[in-house]
This record gives sequence, structure tokens and C-alpha cells, in this order.
Amino acid sequence: MSANLEAKKEVVSEIKDKLSKSKLVVFVDYRGLTVAEDTEMRSAFRKNNNDYKVYKNRLVLRALNELGISGLEDKLQGTSAVAFGYEDEISVAKTVADFKSKTNKLEIKCGILNGQLISSDEVNTLAKIPSREELIAKLLFIFQNPMRSLAVAINEIAKKQA
Repeated sequence: MSANLEAKKEVVSEIKDKLSKSKLVVFVDYRGLTVAEDTEMRSAFRKNNNDYKVYKNRLVLRALNELGISGLEDKLQGTSAVAFGYEDEISVAKTVADFKSKTNKLEIKCGILNGQLISSDEVNTLAKIPSREELIAKLLFIFQNPMRSLAVAINEIAKKQA
């Protein structure tokens, strides 16, 4: 076997590994991004323990087919990059959407959420969901408010009796 074929098989194996670990995968068209913008975006992905990489479309399609995911042949045309979300379903979508609005150059092609193909509109919808930390803070505020009101009411009763 040629060394080139072996290298391609390794890349397909790497893609399959990343796809199977990911909770959300987003395919983007990165045409028009400058090197500085691309570097900034990659560091934002790394900061959230995610990954962003450019692969050949044919190798990505081969890895997807080996995993039993089809229907992306028409989406993976032209320049394509793949963003892998390992920690949660939201951070990758937020990072892609932020850079899309910031640069006006990035185009979301589609995504894969827990093994199911999703559209670019669904990826944008995921990006609008608050982060886990924000949701926990809101929930704690909701729990805290009745207790605070009760404490204020008891304090007012104590002032009247004094």
C-alpha cells in the first residue's frame, strides 16, 4: 500500500474518532477569513475545549459514511471546515455564530447533533440558548427570590412588634 493511502486512512480514523466523541459538529464555509481571524477563532474553540480543523471533504464524507451518517454530500462542497464540540452542545454553536456575526464571512453549512443531521438554522437556534452557567445562575435567582421575600416580611413584622 502506498504511503499516501495510509496517511488518508489515518486522517479518516482521526475524523471518525472526533465525530464519535463530539456532542455537536458544525460544518462551516470559511472562505474569506483572514489568517488573524482564523487564529482568533481557533483559540476561542480551544478555550472552550473544542476543536476546529480543515479536512478534505472526501475524507470527511468517508468517515461519516463509515459511521452510518449520510446526506451531507451536497453540503460538503467547496471550502469546508469542521468544528467539534466535546463538552456540550452549545459552546461550539455559540463560537461559530459569534464569529459569523463578527466577520460576516463565515457561513454555517449544517451540523450533526448527537448523530442526527441538523440545518444551519437549527445550529443558529442552539447558539441562542444561554450557557449552562447562565441557566444555573437564573435558576438560583428564582429559588432565592421567595426566600428573600419571606425574610423581608419577617423583618417587617419584627419591626412592628418592637
